[in-house]
Amino acid sequence: MPQKQGNVLLLPSQPSIIANAAVVGKVEGEGPLAQEFDFCYPSDTINGMETWEKSESELHRDAVDRAIKKSGVLKKDIDIMFAGDLLNQCIGTTFGIMDFDIPFAGLFGACSTMAMALAMAGVFCDSGAAQYAVASASSHFCSAEKQFRFPLEYGGQRSPTAQRTVTGAGAAVMGAKTNAPFIEAVLFGKVQNYGITDAANMGAAMAPAAASTISDFLRDTNTKPEDYDIILTGDLGSVGSNLLKELLKTKHNFDISAIHNDCGLMIFEQQQDTHAGGSGCGCSASVFNSVILRRLGAGELKKVLLVGTGALMSPTSAQQKSPIPSVAHAVCVCSD
Repeated sequence: MPQKQGNVLLLPSQPSIIANAAVVGKVEGEGPLAQEFDFCYPSDTINGMETWEKSESELHRDAVDRAIKKSGVLKKDIDIMFAGDLLNQCIGTTFGIMDFDIPFAGLFGACSTMAMALAMAGVFCDSGAAQYAVASASSHFCSAEKQFRFPLEYGGQRSPTAQRTVTGAGAAVMGAKTNAPFIEAVLFGKVQNYGITDAANMGAAMAPAAASTISDFLRDTNTKPEDYDIILTGDLGSVGSNLLKELLKTKHNFDISAIHNDCGLMIFEQQQDTHAGGSGCGCSASVFNSVILRRLGAGELKKVLLVGTGALMSPTSAQQKSPIPSVAHAVCVCSD
């Protein structure tokens, strides 16, 4: 049963991530993590789907299907799936997983969705509400551009602070403690609003939420940055990562510069010209469910604090020039 320590939920049974999978699109498959993913599609039109939205659904279906098959758990034995994406009514997810016949709880946390799904799955497994749970998330560059900015045919110029939405999906199957990696603790973050209105500067909008959540987690668990191999954000990109480190140092008195990394900085090479890096639900989902979990399972990493960051905007709020509130959720994953 979860135990509350401040706002952190400690999970005494330490549920295991039994299996995981990550699949990505063409540009992501040309990046530095290509060998870490389960599959890199040669085109962003996934399996010949006729729309970008259906392509994203196919990505999501593929990631979940691969993770379940690798886990050896039967679909009928999975108690619940926590999943989401960036699209209205989470259609990228629901149309992808609707044939799995698994109880479904749809989530919207923007780019924080994977961390939120992992946290929910961990709490359910630790409490006994679920024996097995799935956590997953997806995004697609073209479907996100179409919804939040402009269709690709418009040819709009992207600002230097803009991040490229990752075409990718990641999924994890969680159950009772067996082999590493384990979920040790989770923290559901609080909504922050620093008045950022530029929808092309998600890093600046999300950095305050990441700083708040990391600070709260460290204080509530009485730990220091150096107790972790990586404090991994997803996804602040280059602009947000710099702001996060500055905010933590000046406002919260924590220096994470030596052990911080960001999924949006890991997934692309600089020469790929994605401006400020990667973003989208599929960014942290594909990075975490590939290289990070592999290294935790191999014992190369002992403790990782995943902090998923999400800009809680919609096309309507952006058009109305409303400030962009943000949230960050933390999941502590360990290998022993």
